[in-house]
Amino acid sequence: MAVKIATFNVNSVRARLPNLLEWLAESAPDVALLQEIKCQDEQFPALEIEAAGYRCAVHGQKSYNGVAILSRHAMTDVVRGLPDPEAEEQSRYIEATIQGMRVASLYLPNGNPAPGDKYDYKLRWMRRLIDRARALLNDGVPFVLGGDYNVCPTDADVYDPANWQNDALCRPESRALFRELCHLGLTEAFRALHPEPGRYTFWDYQAGAWQRDNGLRIDHLLLSPQAADRLVSCDIDKAPRGREKASDHTPIWVELR
Repeated sequence: MAVKIATFNVNSVRARLPNLLEWLAESAPDVALLQEIKCQDEQFPALEIEAAGYRCAVHGQKSYNGVAILSRHAMTDVVRGLPDPEAEEQSRYIEATIQGMRVASLYLPNGNPAPGDKYDYKLRWMRRLIDRARALLNDGVPFVLGGDYNVCPTDADVYDPANWQNDALCRPESRALFRELCHLGLTEAFRALHPEPGRYTFWDYQAGAWQRDNGLRIDHLLLSPQAADRLVSCDIDKAPRGREKASDHTPIWVELR
C-alpha cells in the first residue's frame, strides 16, 4: 500500500479552483500540500474541496502567502507557523499528522531584491525551518517537508544559471542553507531518483517562458530518513501548467510505501 503526497503552489486557490479540482480528480493524491492560497481561512473553498473527498487544514492570509494541507485521511495535531519568539505575520507553514506521518506544507520567502531586508528575512526563515527539521528528527517520526522553497539547489535547476546567479533563488547563501537542511539527514525525493538537469516546476508568465521551457525547479519534497526508506517514486506533473488560467507552478509528487 502506497501513499501519494503532492505539493502545488496554486497561485490563488479561488482563482484556480477549477484547475485544482480537475488536478485532484486526475492525480488523486492522498495528501496535497498547497501554497500561495492568497485568502483568509474563512474564504478558503473548503466545501468544494471536501466534496472532492478531502479534509482541509488551512493557514491563510489576506491577498498574500497562505498554505494548506488537503488529505483523504484524518489529520491530527495541526500546527500553524514555525516556532519563533517573534510573532509571525506571514502565513507560510502548516504541519499535521496523517496516518502516523508528520507532513508540512511550506512557502519559503522569495527574498528579492537581494541583498536587502527581504533577503535577510528569507535567510532567517530558512534557519527557523532548519531548527524545526532538527526537532522533528529528534522526535523520530517519519516526516515530509513539501512546498515552494524558492531555492534552485544547483545550476542544473535553472534554465540560465549565469543570468540568475544574483537572484535570491540562486544566491550562494540560499543554496548553502538548503544544503544544510538536507545535510541534517533529509532526502530530496526528486533529485534522489532523477539526476538529469533541466526538469522544472515553475515557469514565469512573462517572455514565453512556458513555451520555451525557461523554467526553475523550486518546489521540493524533503523526506526524513524513515520516510526516505519508503520512497517508491517521485515526479513532476507538467500537465497543469499548460492549461488555461494555470498557476505559474506545476505539481510535484512522491509515492511512499
